Formats: sequence, C-alpha cells, structure tokens
Amino acid sequence: MQSYFAALVMLSIAAFIEGRSSTAGLRPSHPPADRAFRNLGRVSLAVWLGMLAWGAVVLPWWQPLAGFAGSLAANALVLQAGPRPGWPGMAMGLALAGLGAASWTLSRHF
Repeated sequence: MQSYFAALVMLSIAAFIEGRSSTAGLRPSHPPADRAFRNLGRVSLAVWLGMLAWGAVVLPWWQPLAGFAGSLAANALVLQAGPRPGWPGMAMGLALAGLGAASWTLSRHF
C-alpha cells in the first residue's frame, strides 16, 4: 500500500504541474527539456489513471480511494502554493520517482 499510495501522489503532482504550466515562463526554456517535461507529465497522468484502475480491480476498495483523495489533497497544496520557477524540475523528478514507485508496486504483485 505504501508504494502504491506514494506512486499515485507523485504521479498526480507531476501531471498537475505539467497541466498548470501553460505559460512560457513556467516551462523549461530548452526545447528538448520542454518536450521531456510535457511527455513526462502526460505519461504520469496515463500511469496514474492506470494505477487507479488496477488498484480498483486488485486491491481493497479503500486503497484506491485513499490514493485518489491523497492525490487531490496534494494537488490542492500545489495549487495553493502558486506558480514557482522550480516547478518543471520538481515535476520531472516526481514523475520519474512516481514511475519507479509504480513499477515497484506492479512488480511485487506479478
């Protein structure tokens, strides 16, 4: 449960930051870094949705619900903090960590 919850929260924050960073000042200025930022954010959203669906099928009902609620709470905290210049780096780091935690969670169940 702990790695599942952590993966959901990290992936959610990464996808949320990528979705909210629409202005040029909040995105990486280097085109390949901007492309990586965009792709990691979209992959994070897809894996987050997949992890929720997988959890709803395999895990007890309260675990995906807790992950969803935790994701919403974490996104609310990010929204409350407001735009920051370090968001792209933080989002890419959280995306990589979240993808790693999701891989770890799924590998333990298969």
